[in-house]
Amino acid sequence: MSTAPKQEREKEGSDAQRSAPKRKARGSHCQKGGGNQRRSKLTITNPDAAGIDIGAQVHYVAVPEDRAEVSVRSFGAYTAQLDELVQWLKDCGIKTVAMESTGVYWIPLFQKLEEAGLEVLLVDARQAKHVPGRKSDVQDCQWLQQLHSYGLLRARFVPKTPFAAYAPCNDIARTWSNPRRCGFSTCRRLSTR
Repeated sequence: MSTAPKQEREKEGSDAQRSAPKRKARGSHCQKGGGNQRRSKLTITNPDAAGIDIGAQVHYVAVPEDRAEVSVRSFGAYTAQLDELVQWLKDCGIKTVAMESTGVYWIPLFQKLEEAGLEVLLVDARQAKHVPGRKSDVQDCQWLQQLHSYGLLRARFVPKTPFAAYAPCNDIARTWSNPRRCGFSTCRRLSTR
């Protein structure tokens, strides 16, 4: 007699187990097989953006692929080559540029781009370099262009006064830091200013 209720209980347990996968958990609003529904697509906020990787002798420039036959070009650091770079960006319809602040090499190009009426975003190199796999200059400028087109870069502070205005201050500071080197006549000339 004791075996019949035991068999019924086992049978009930097996029915419960069979129906368990069919039950939906309470409070669960996820659809089966839907994956991560919270993923959002990035929208392009700056379609006319370019990225520039600054170097001592060569600057690599990336524009959107539909703007030119070759979307990445390299330019030298001399004035004529910087003028050619600015003209190419204008021909491609670029309105805003993101570039890394590497040493002092960015200053002449920054000035040229601002004079041409382009919006220049000076970016800290550490902000853009923390992505694995970006090791070459070509990939760096493409990555800067992509981040800037999505609006993911922040500009560093750049004073609005011309950089040439700082040159006399730097000369005076260097001269007064070592008065023996400047000689008496230079120190006297500086003190009369």
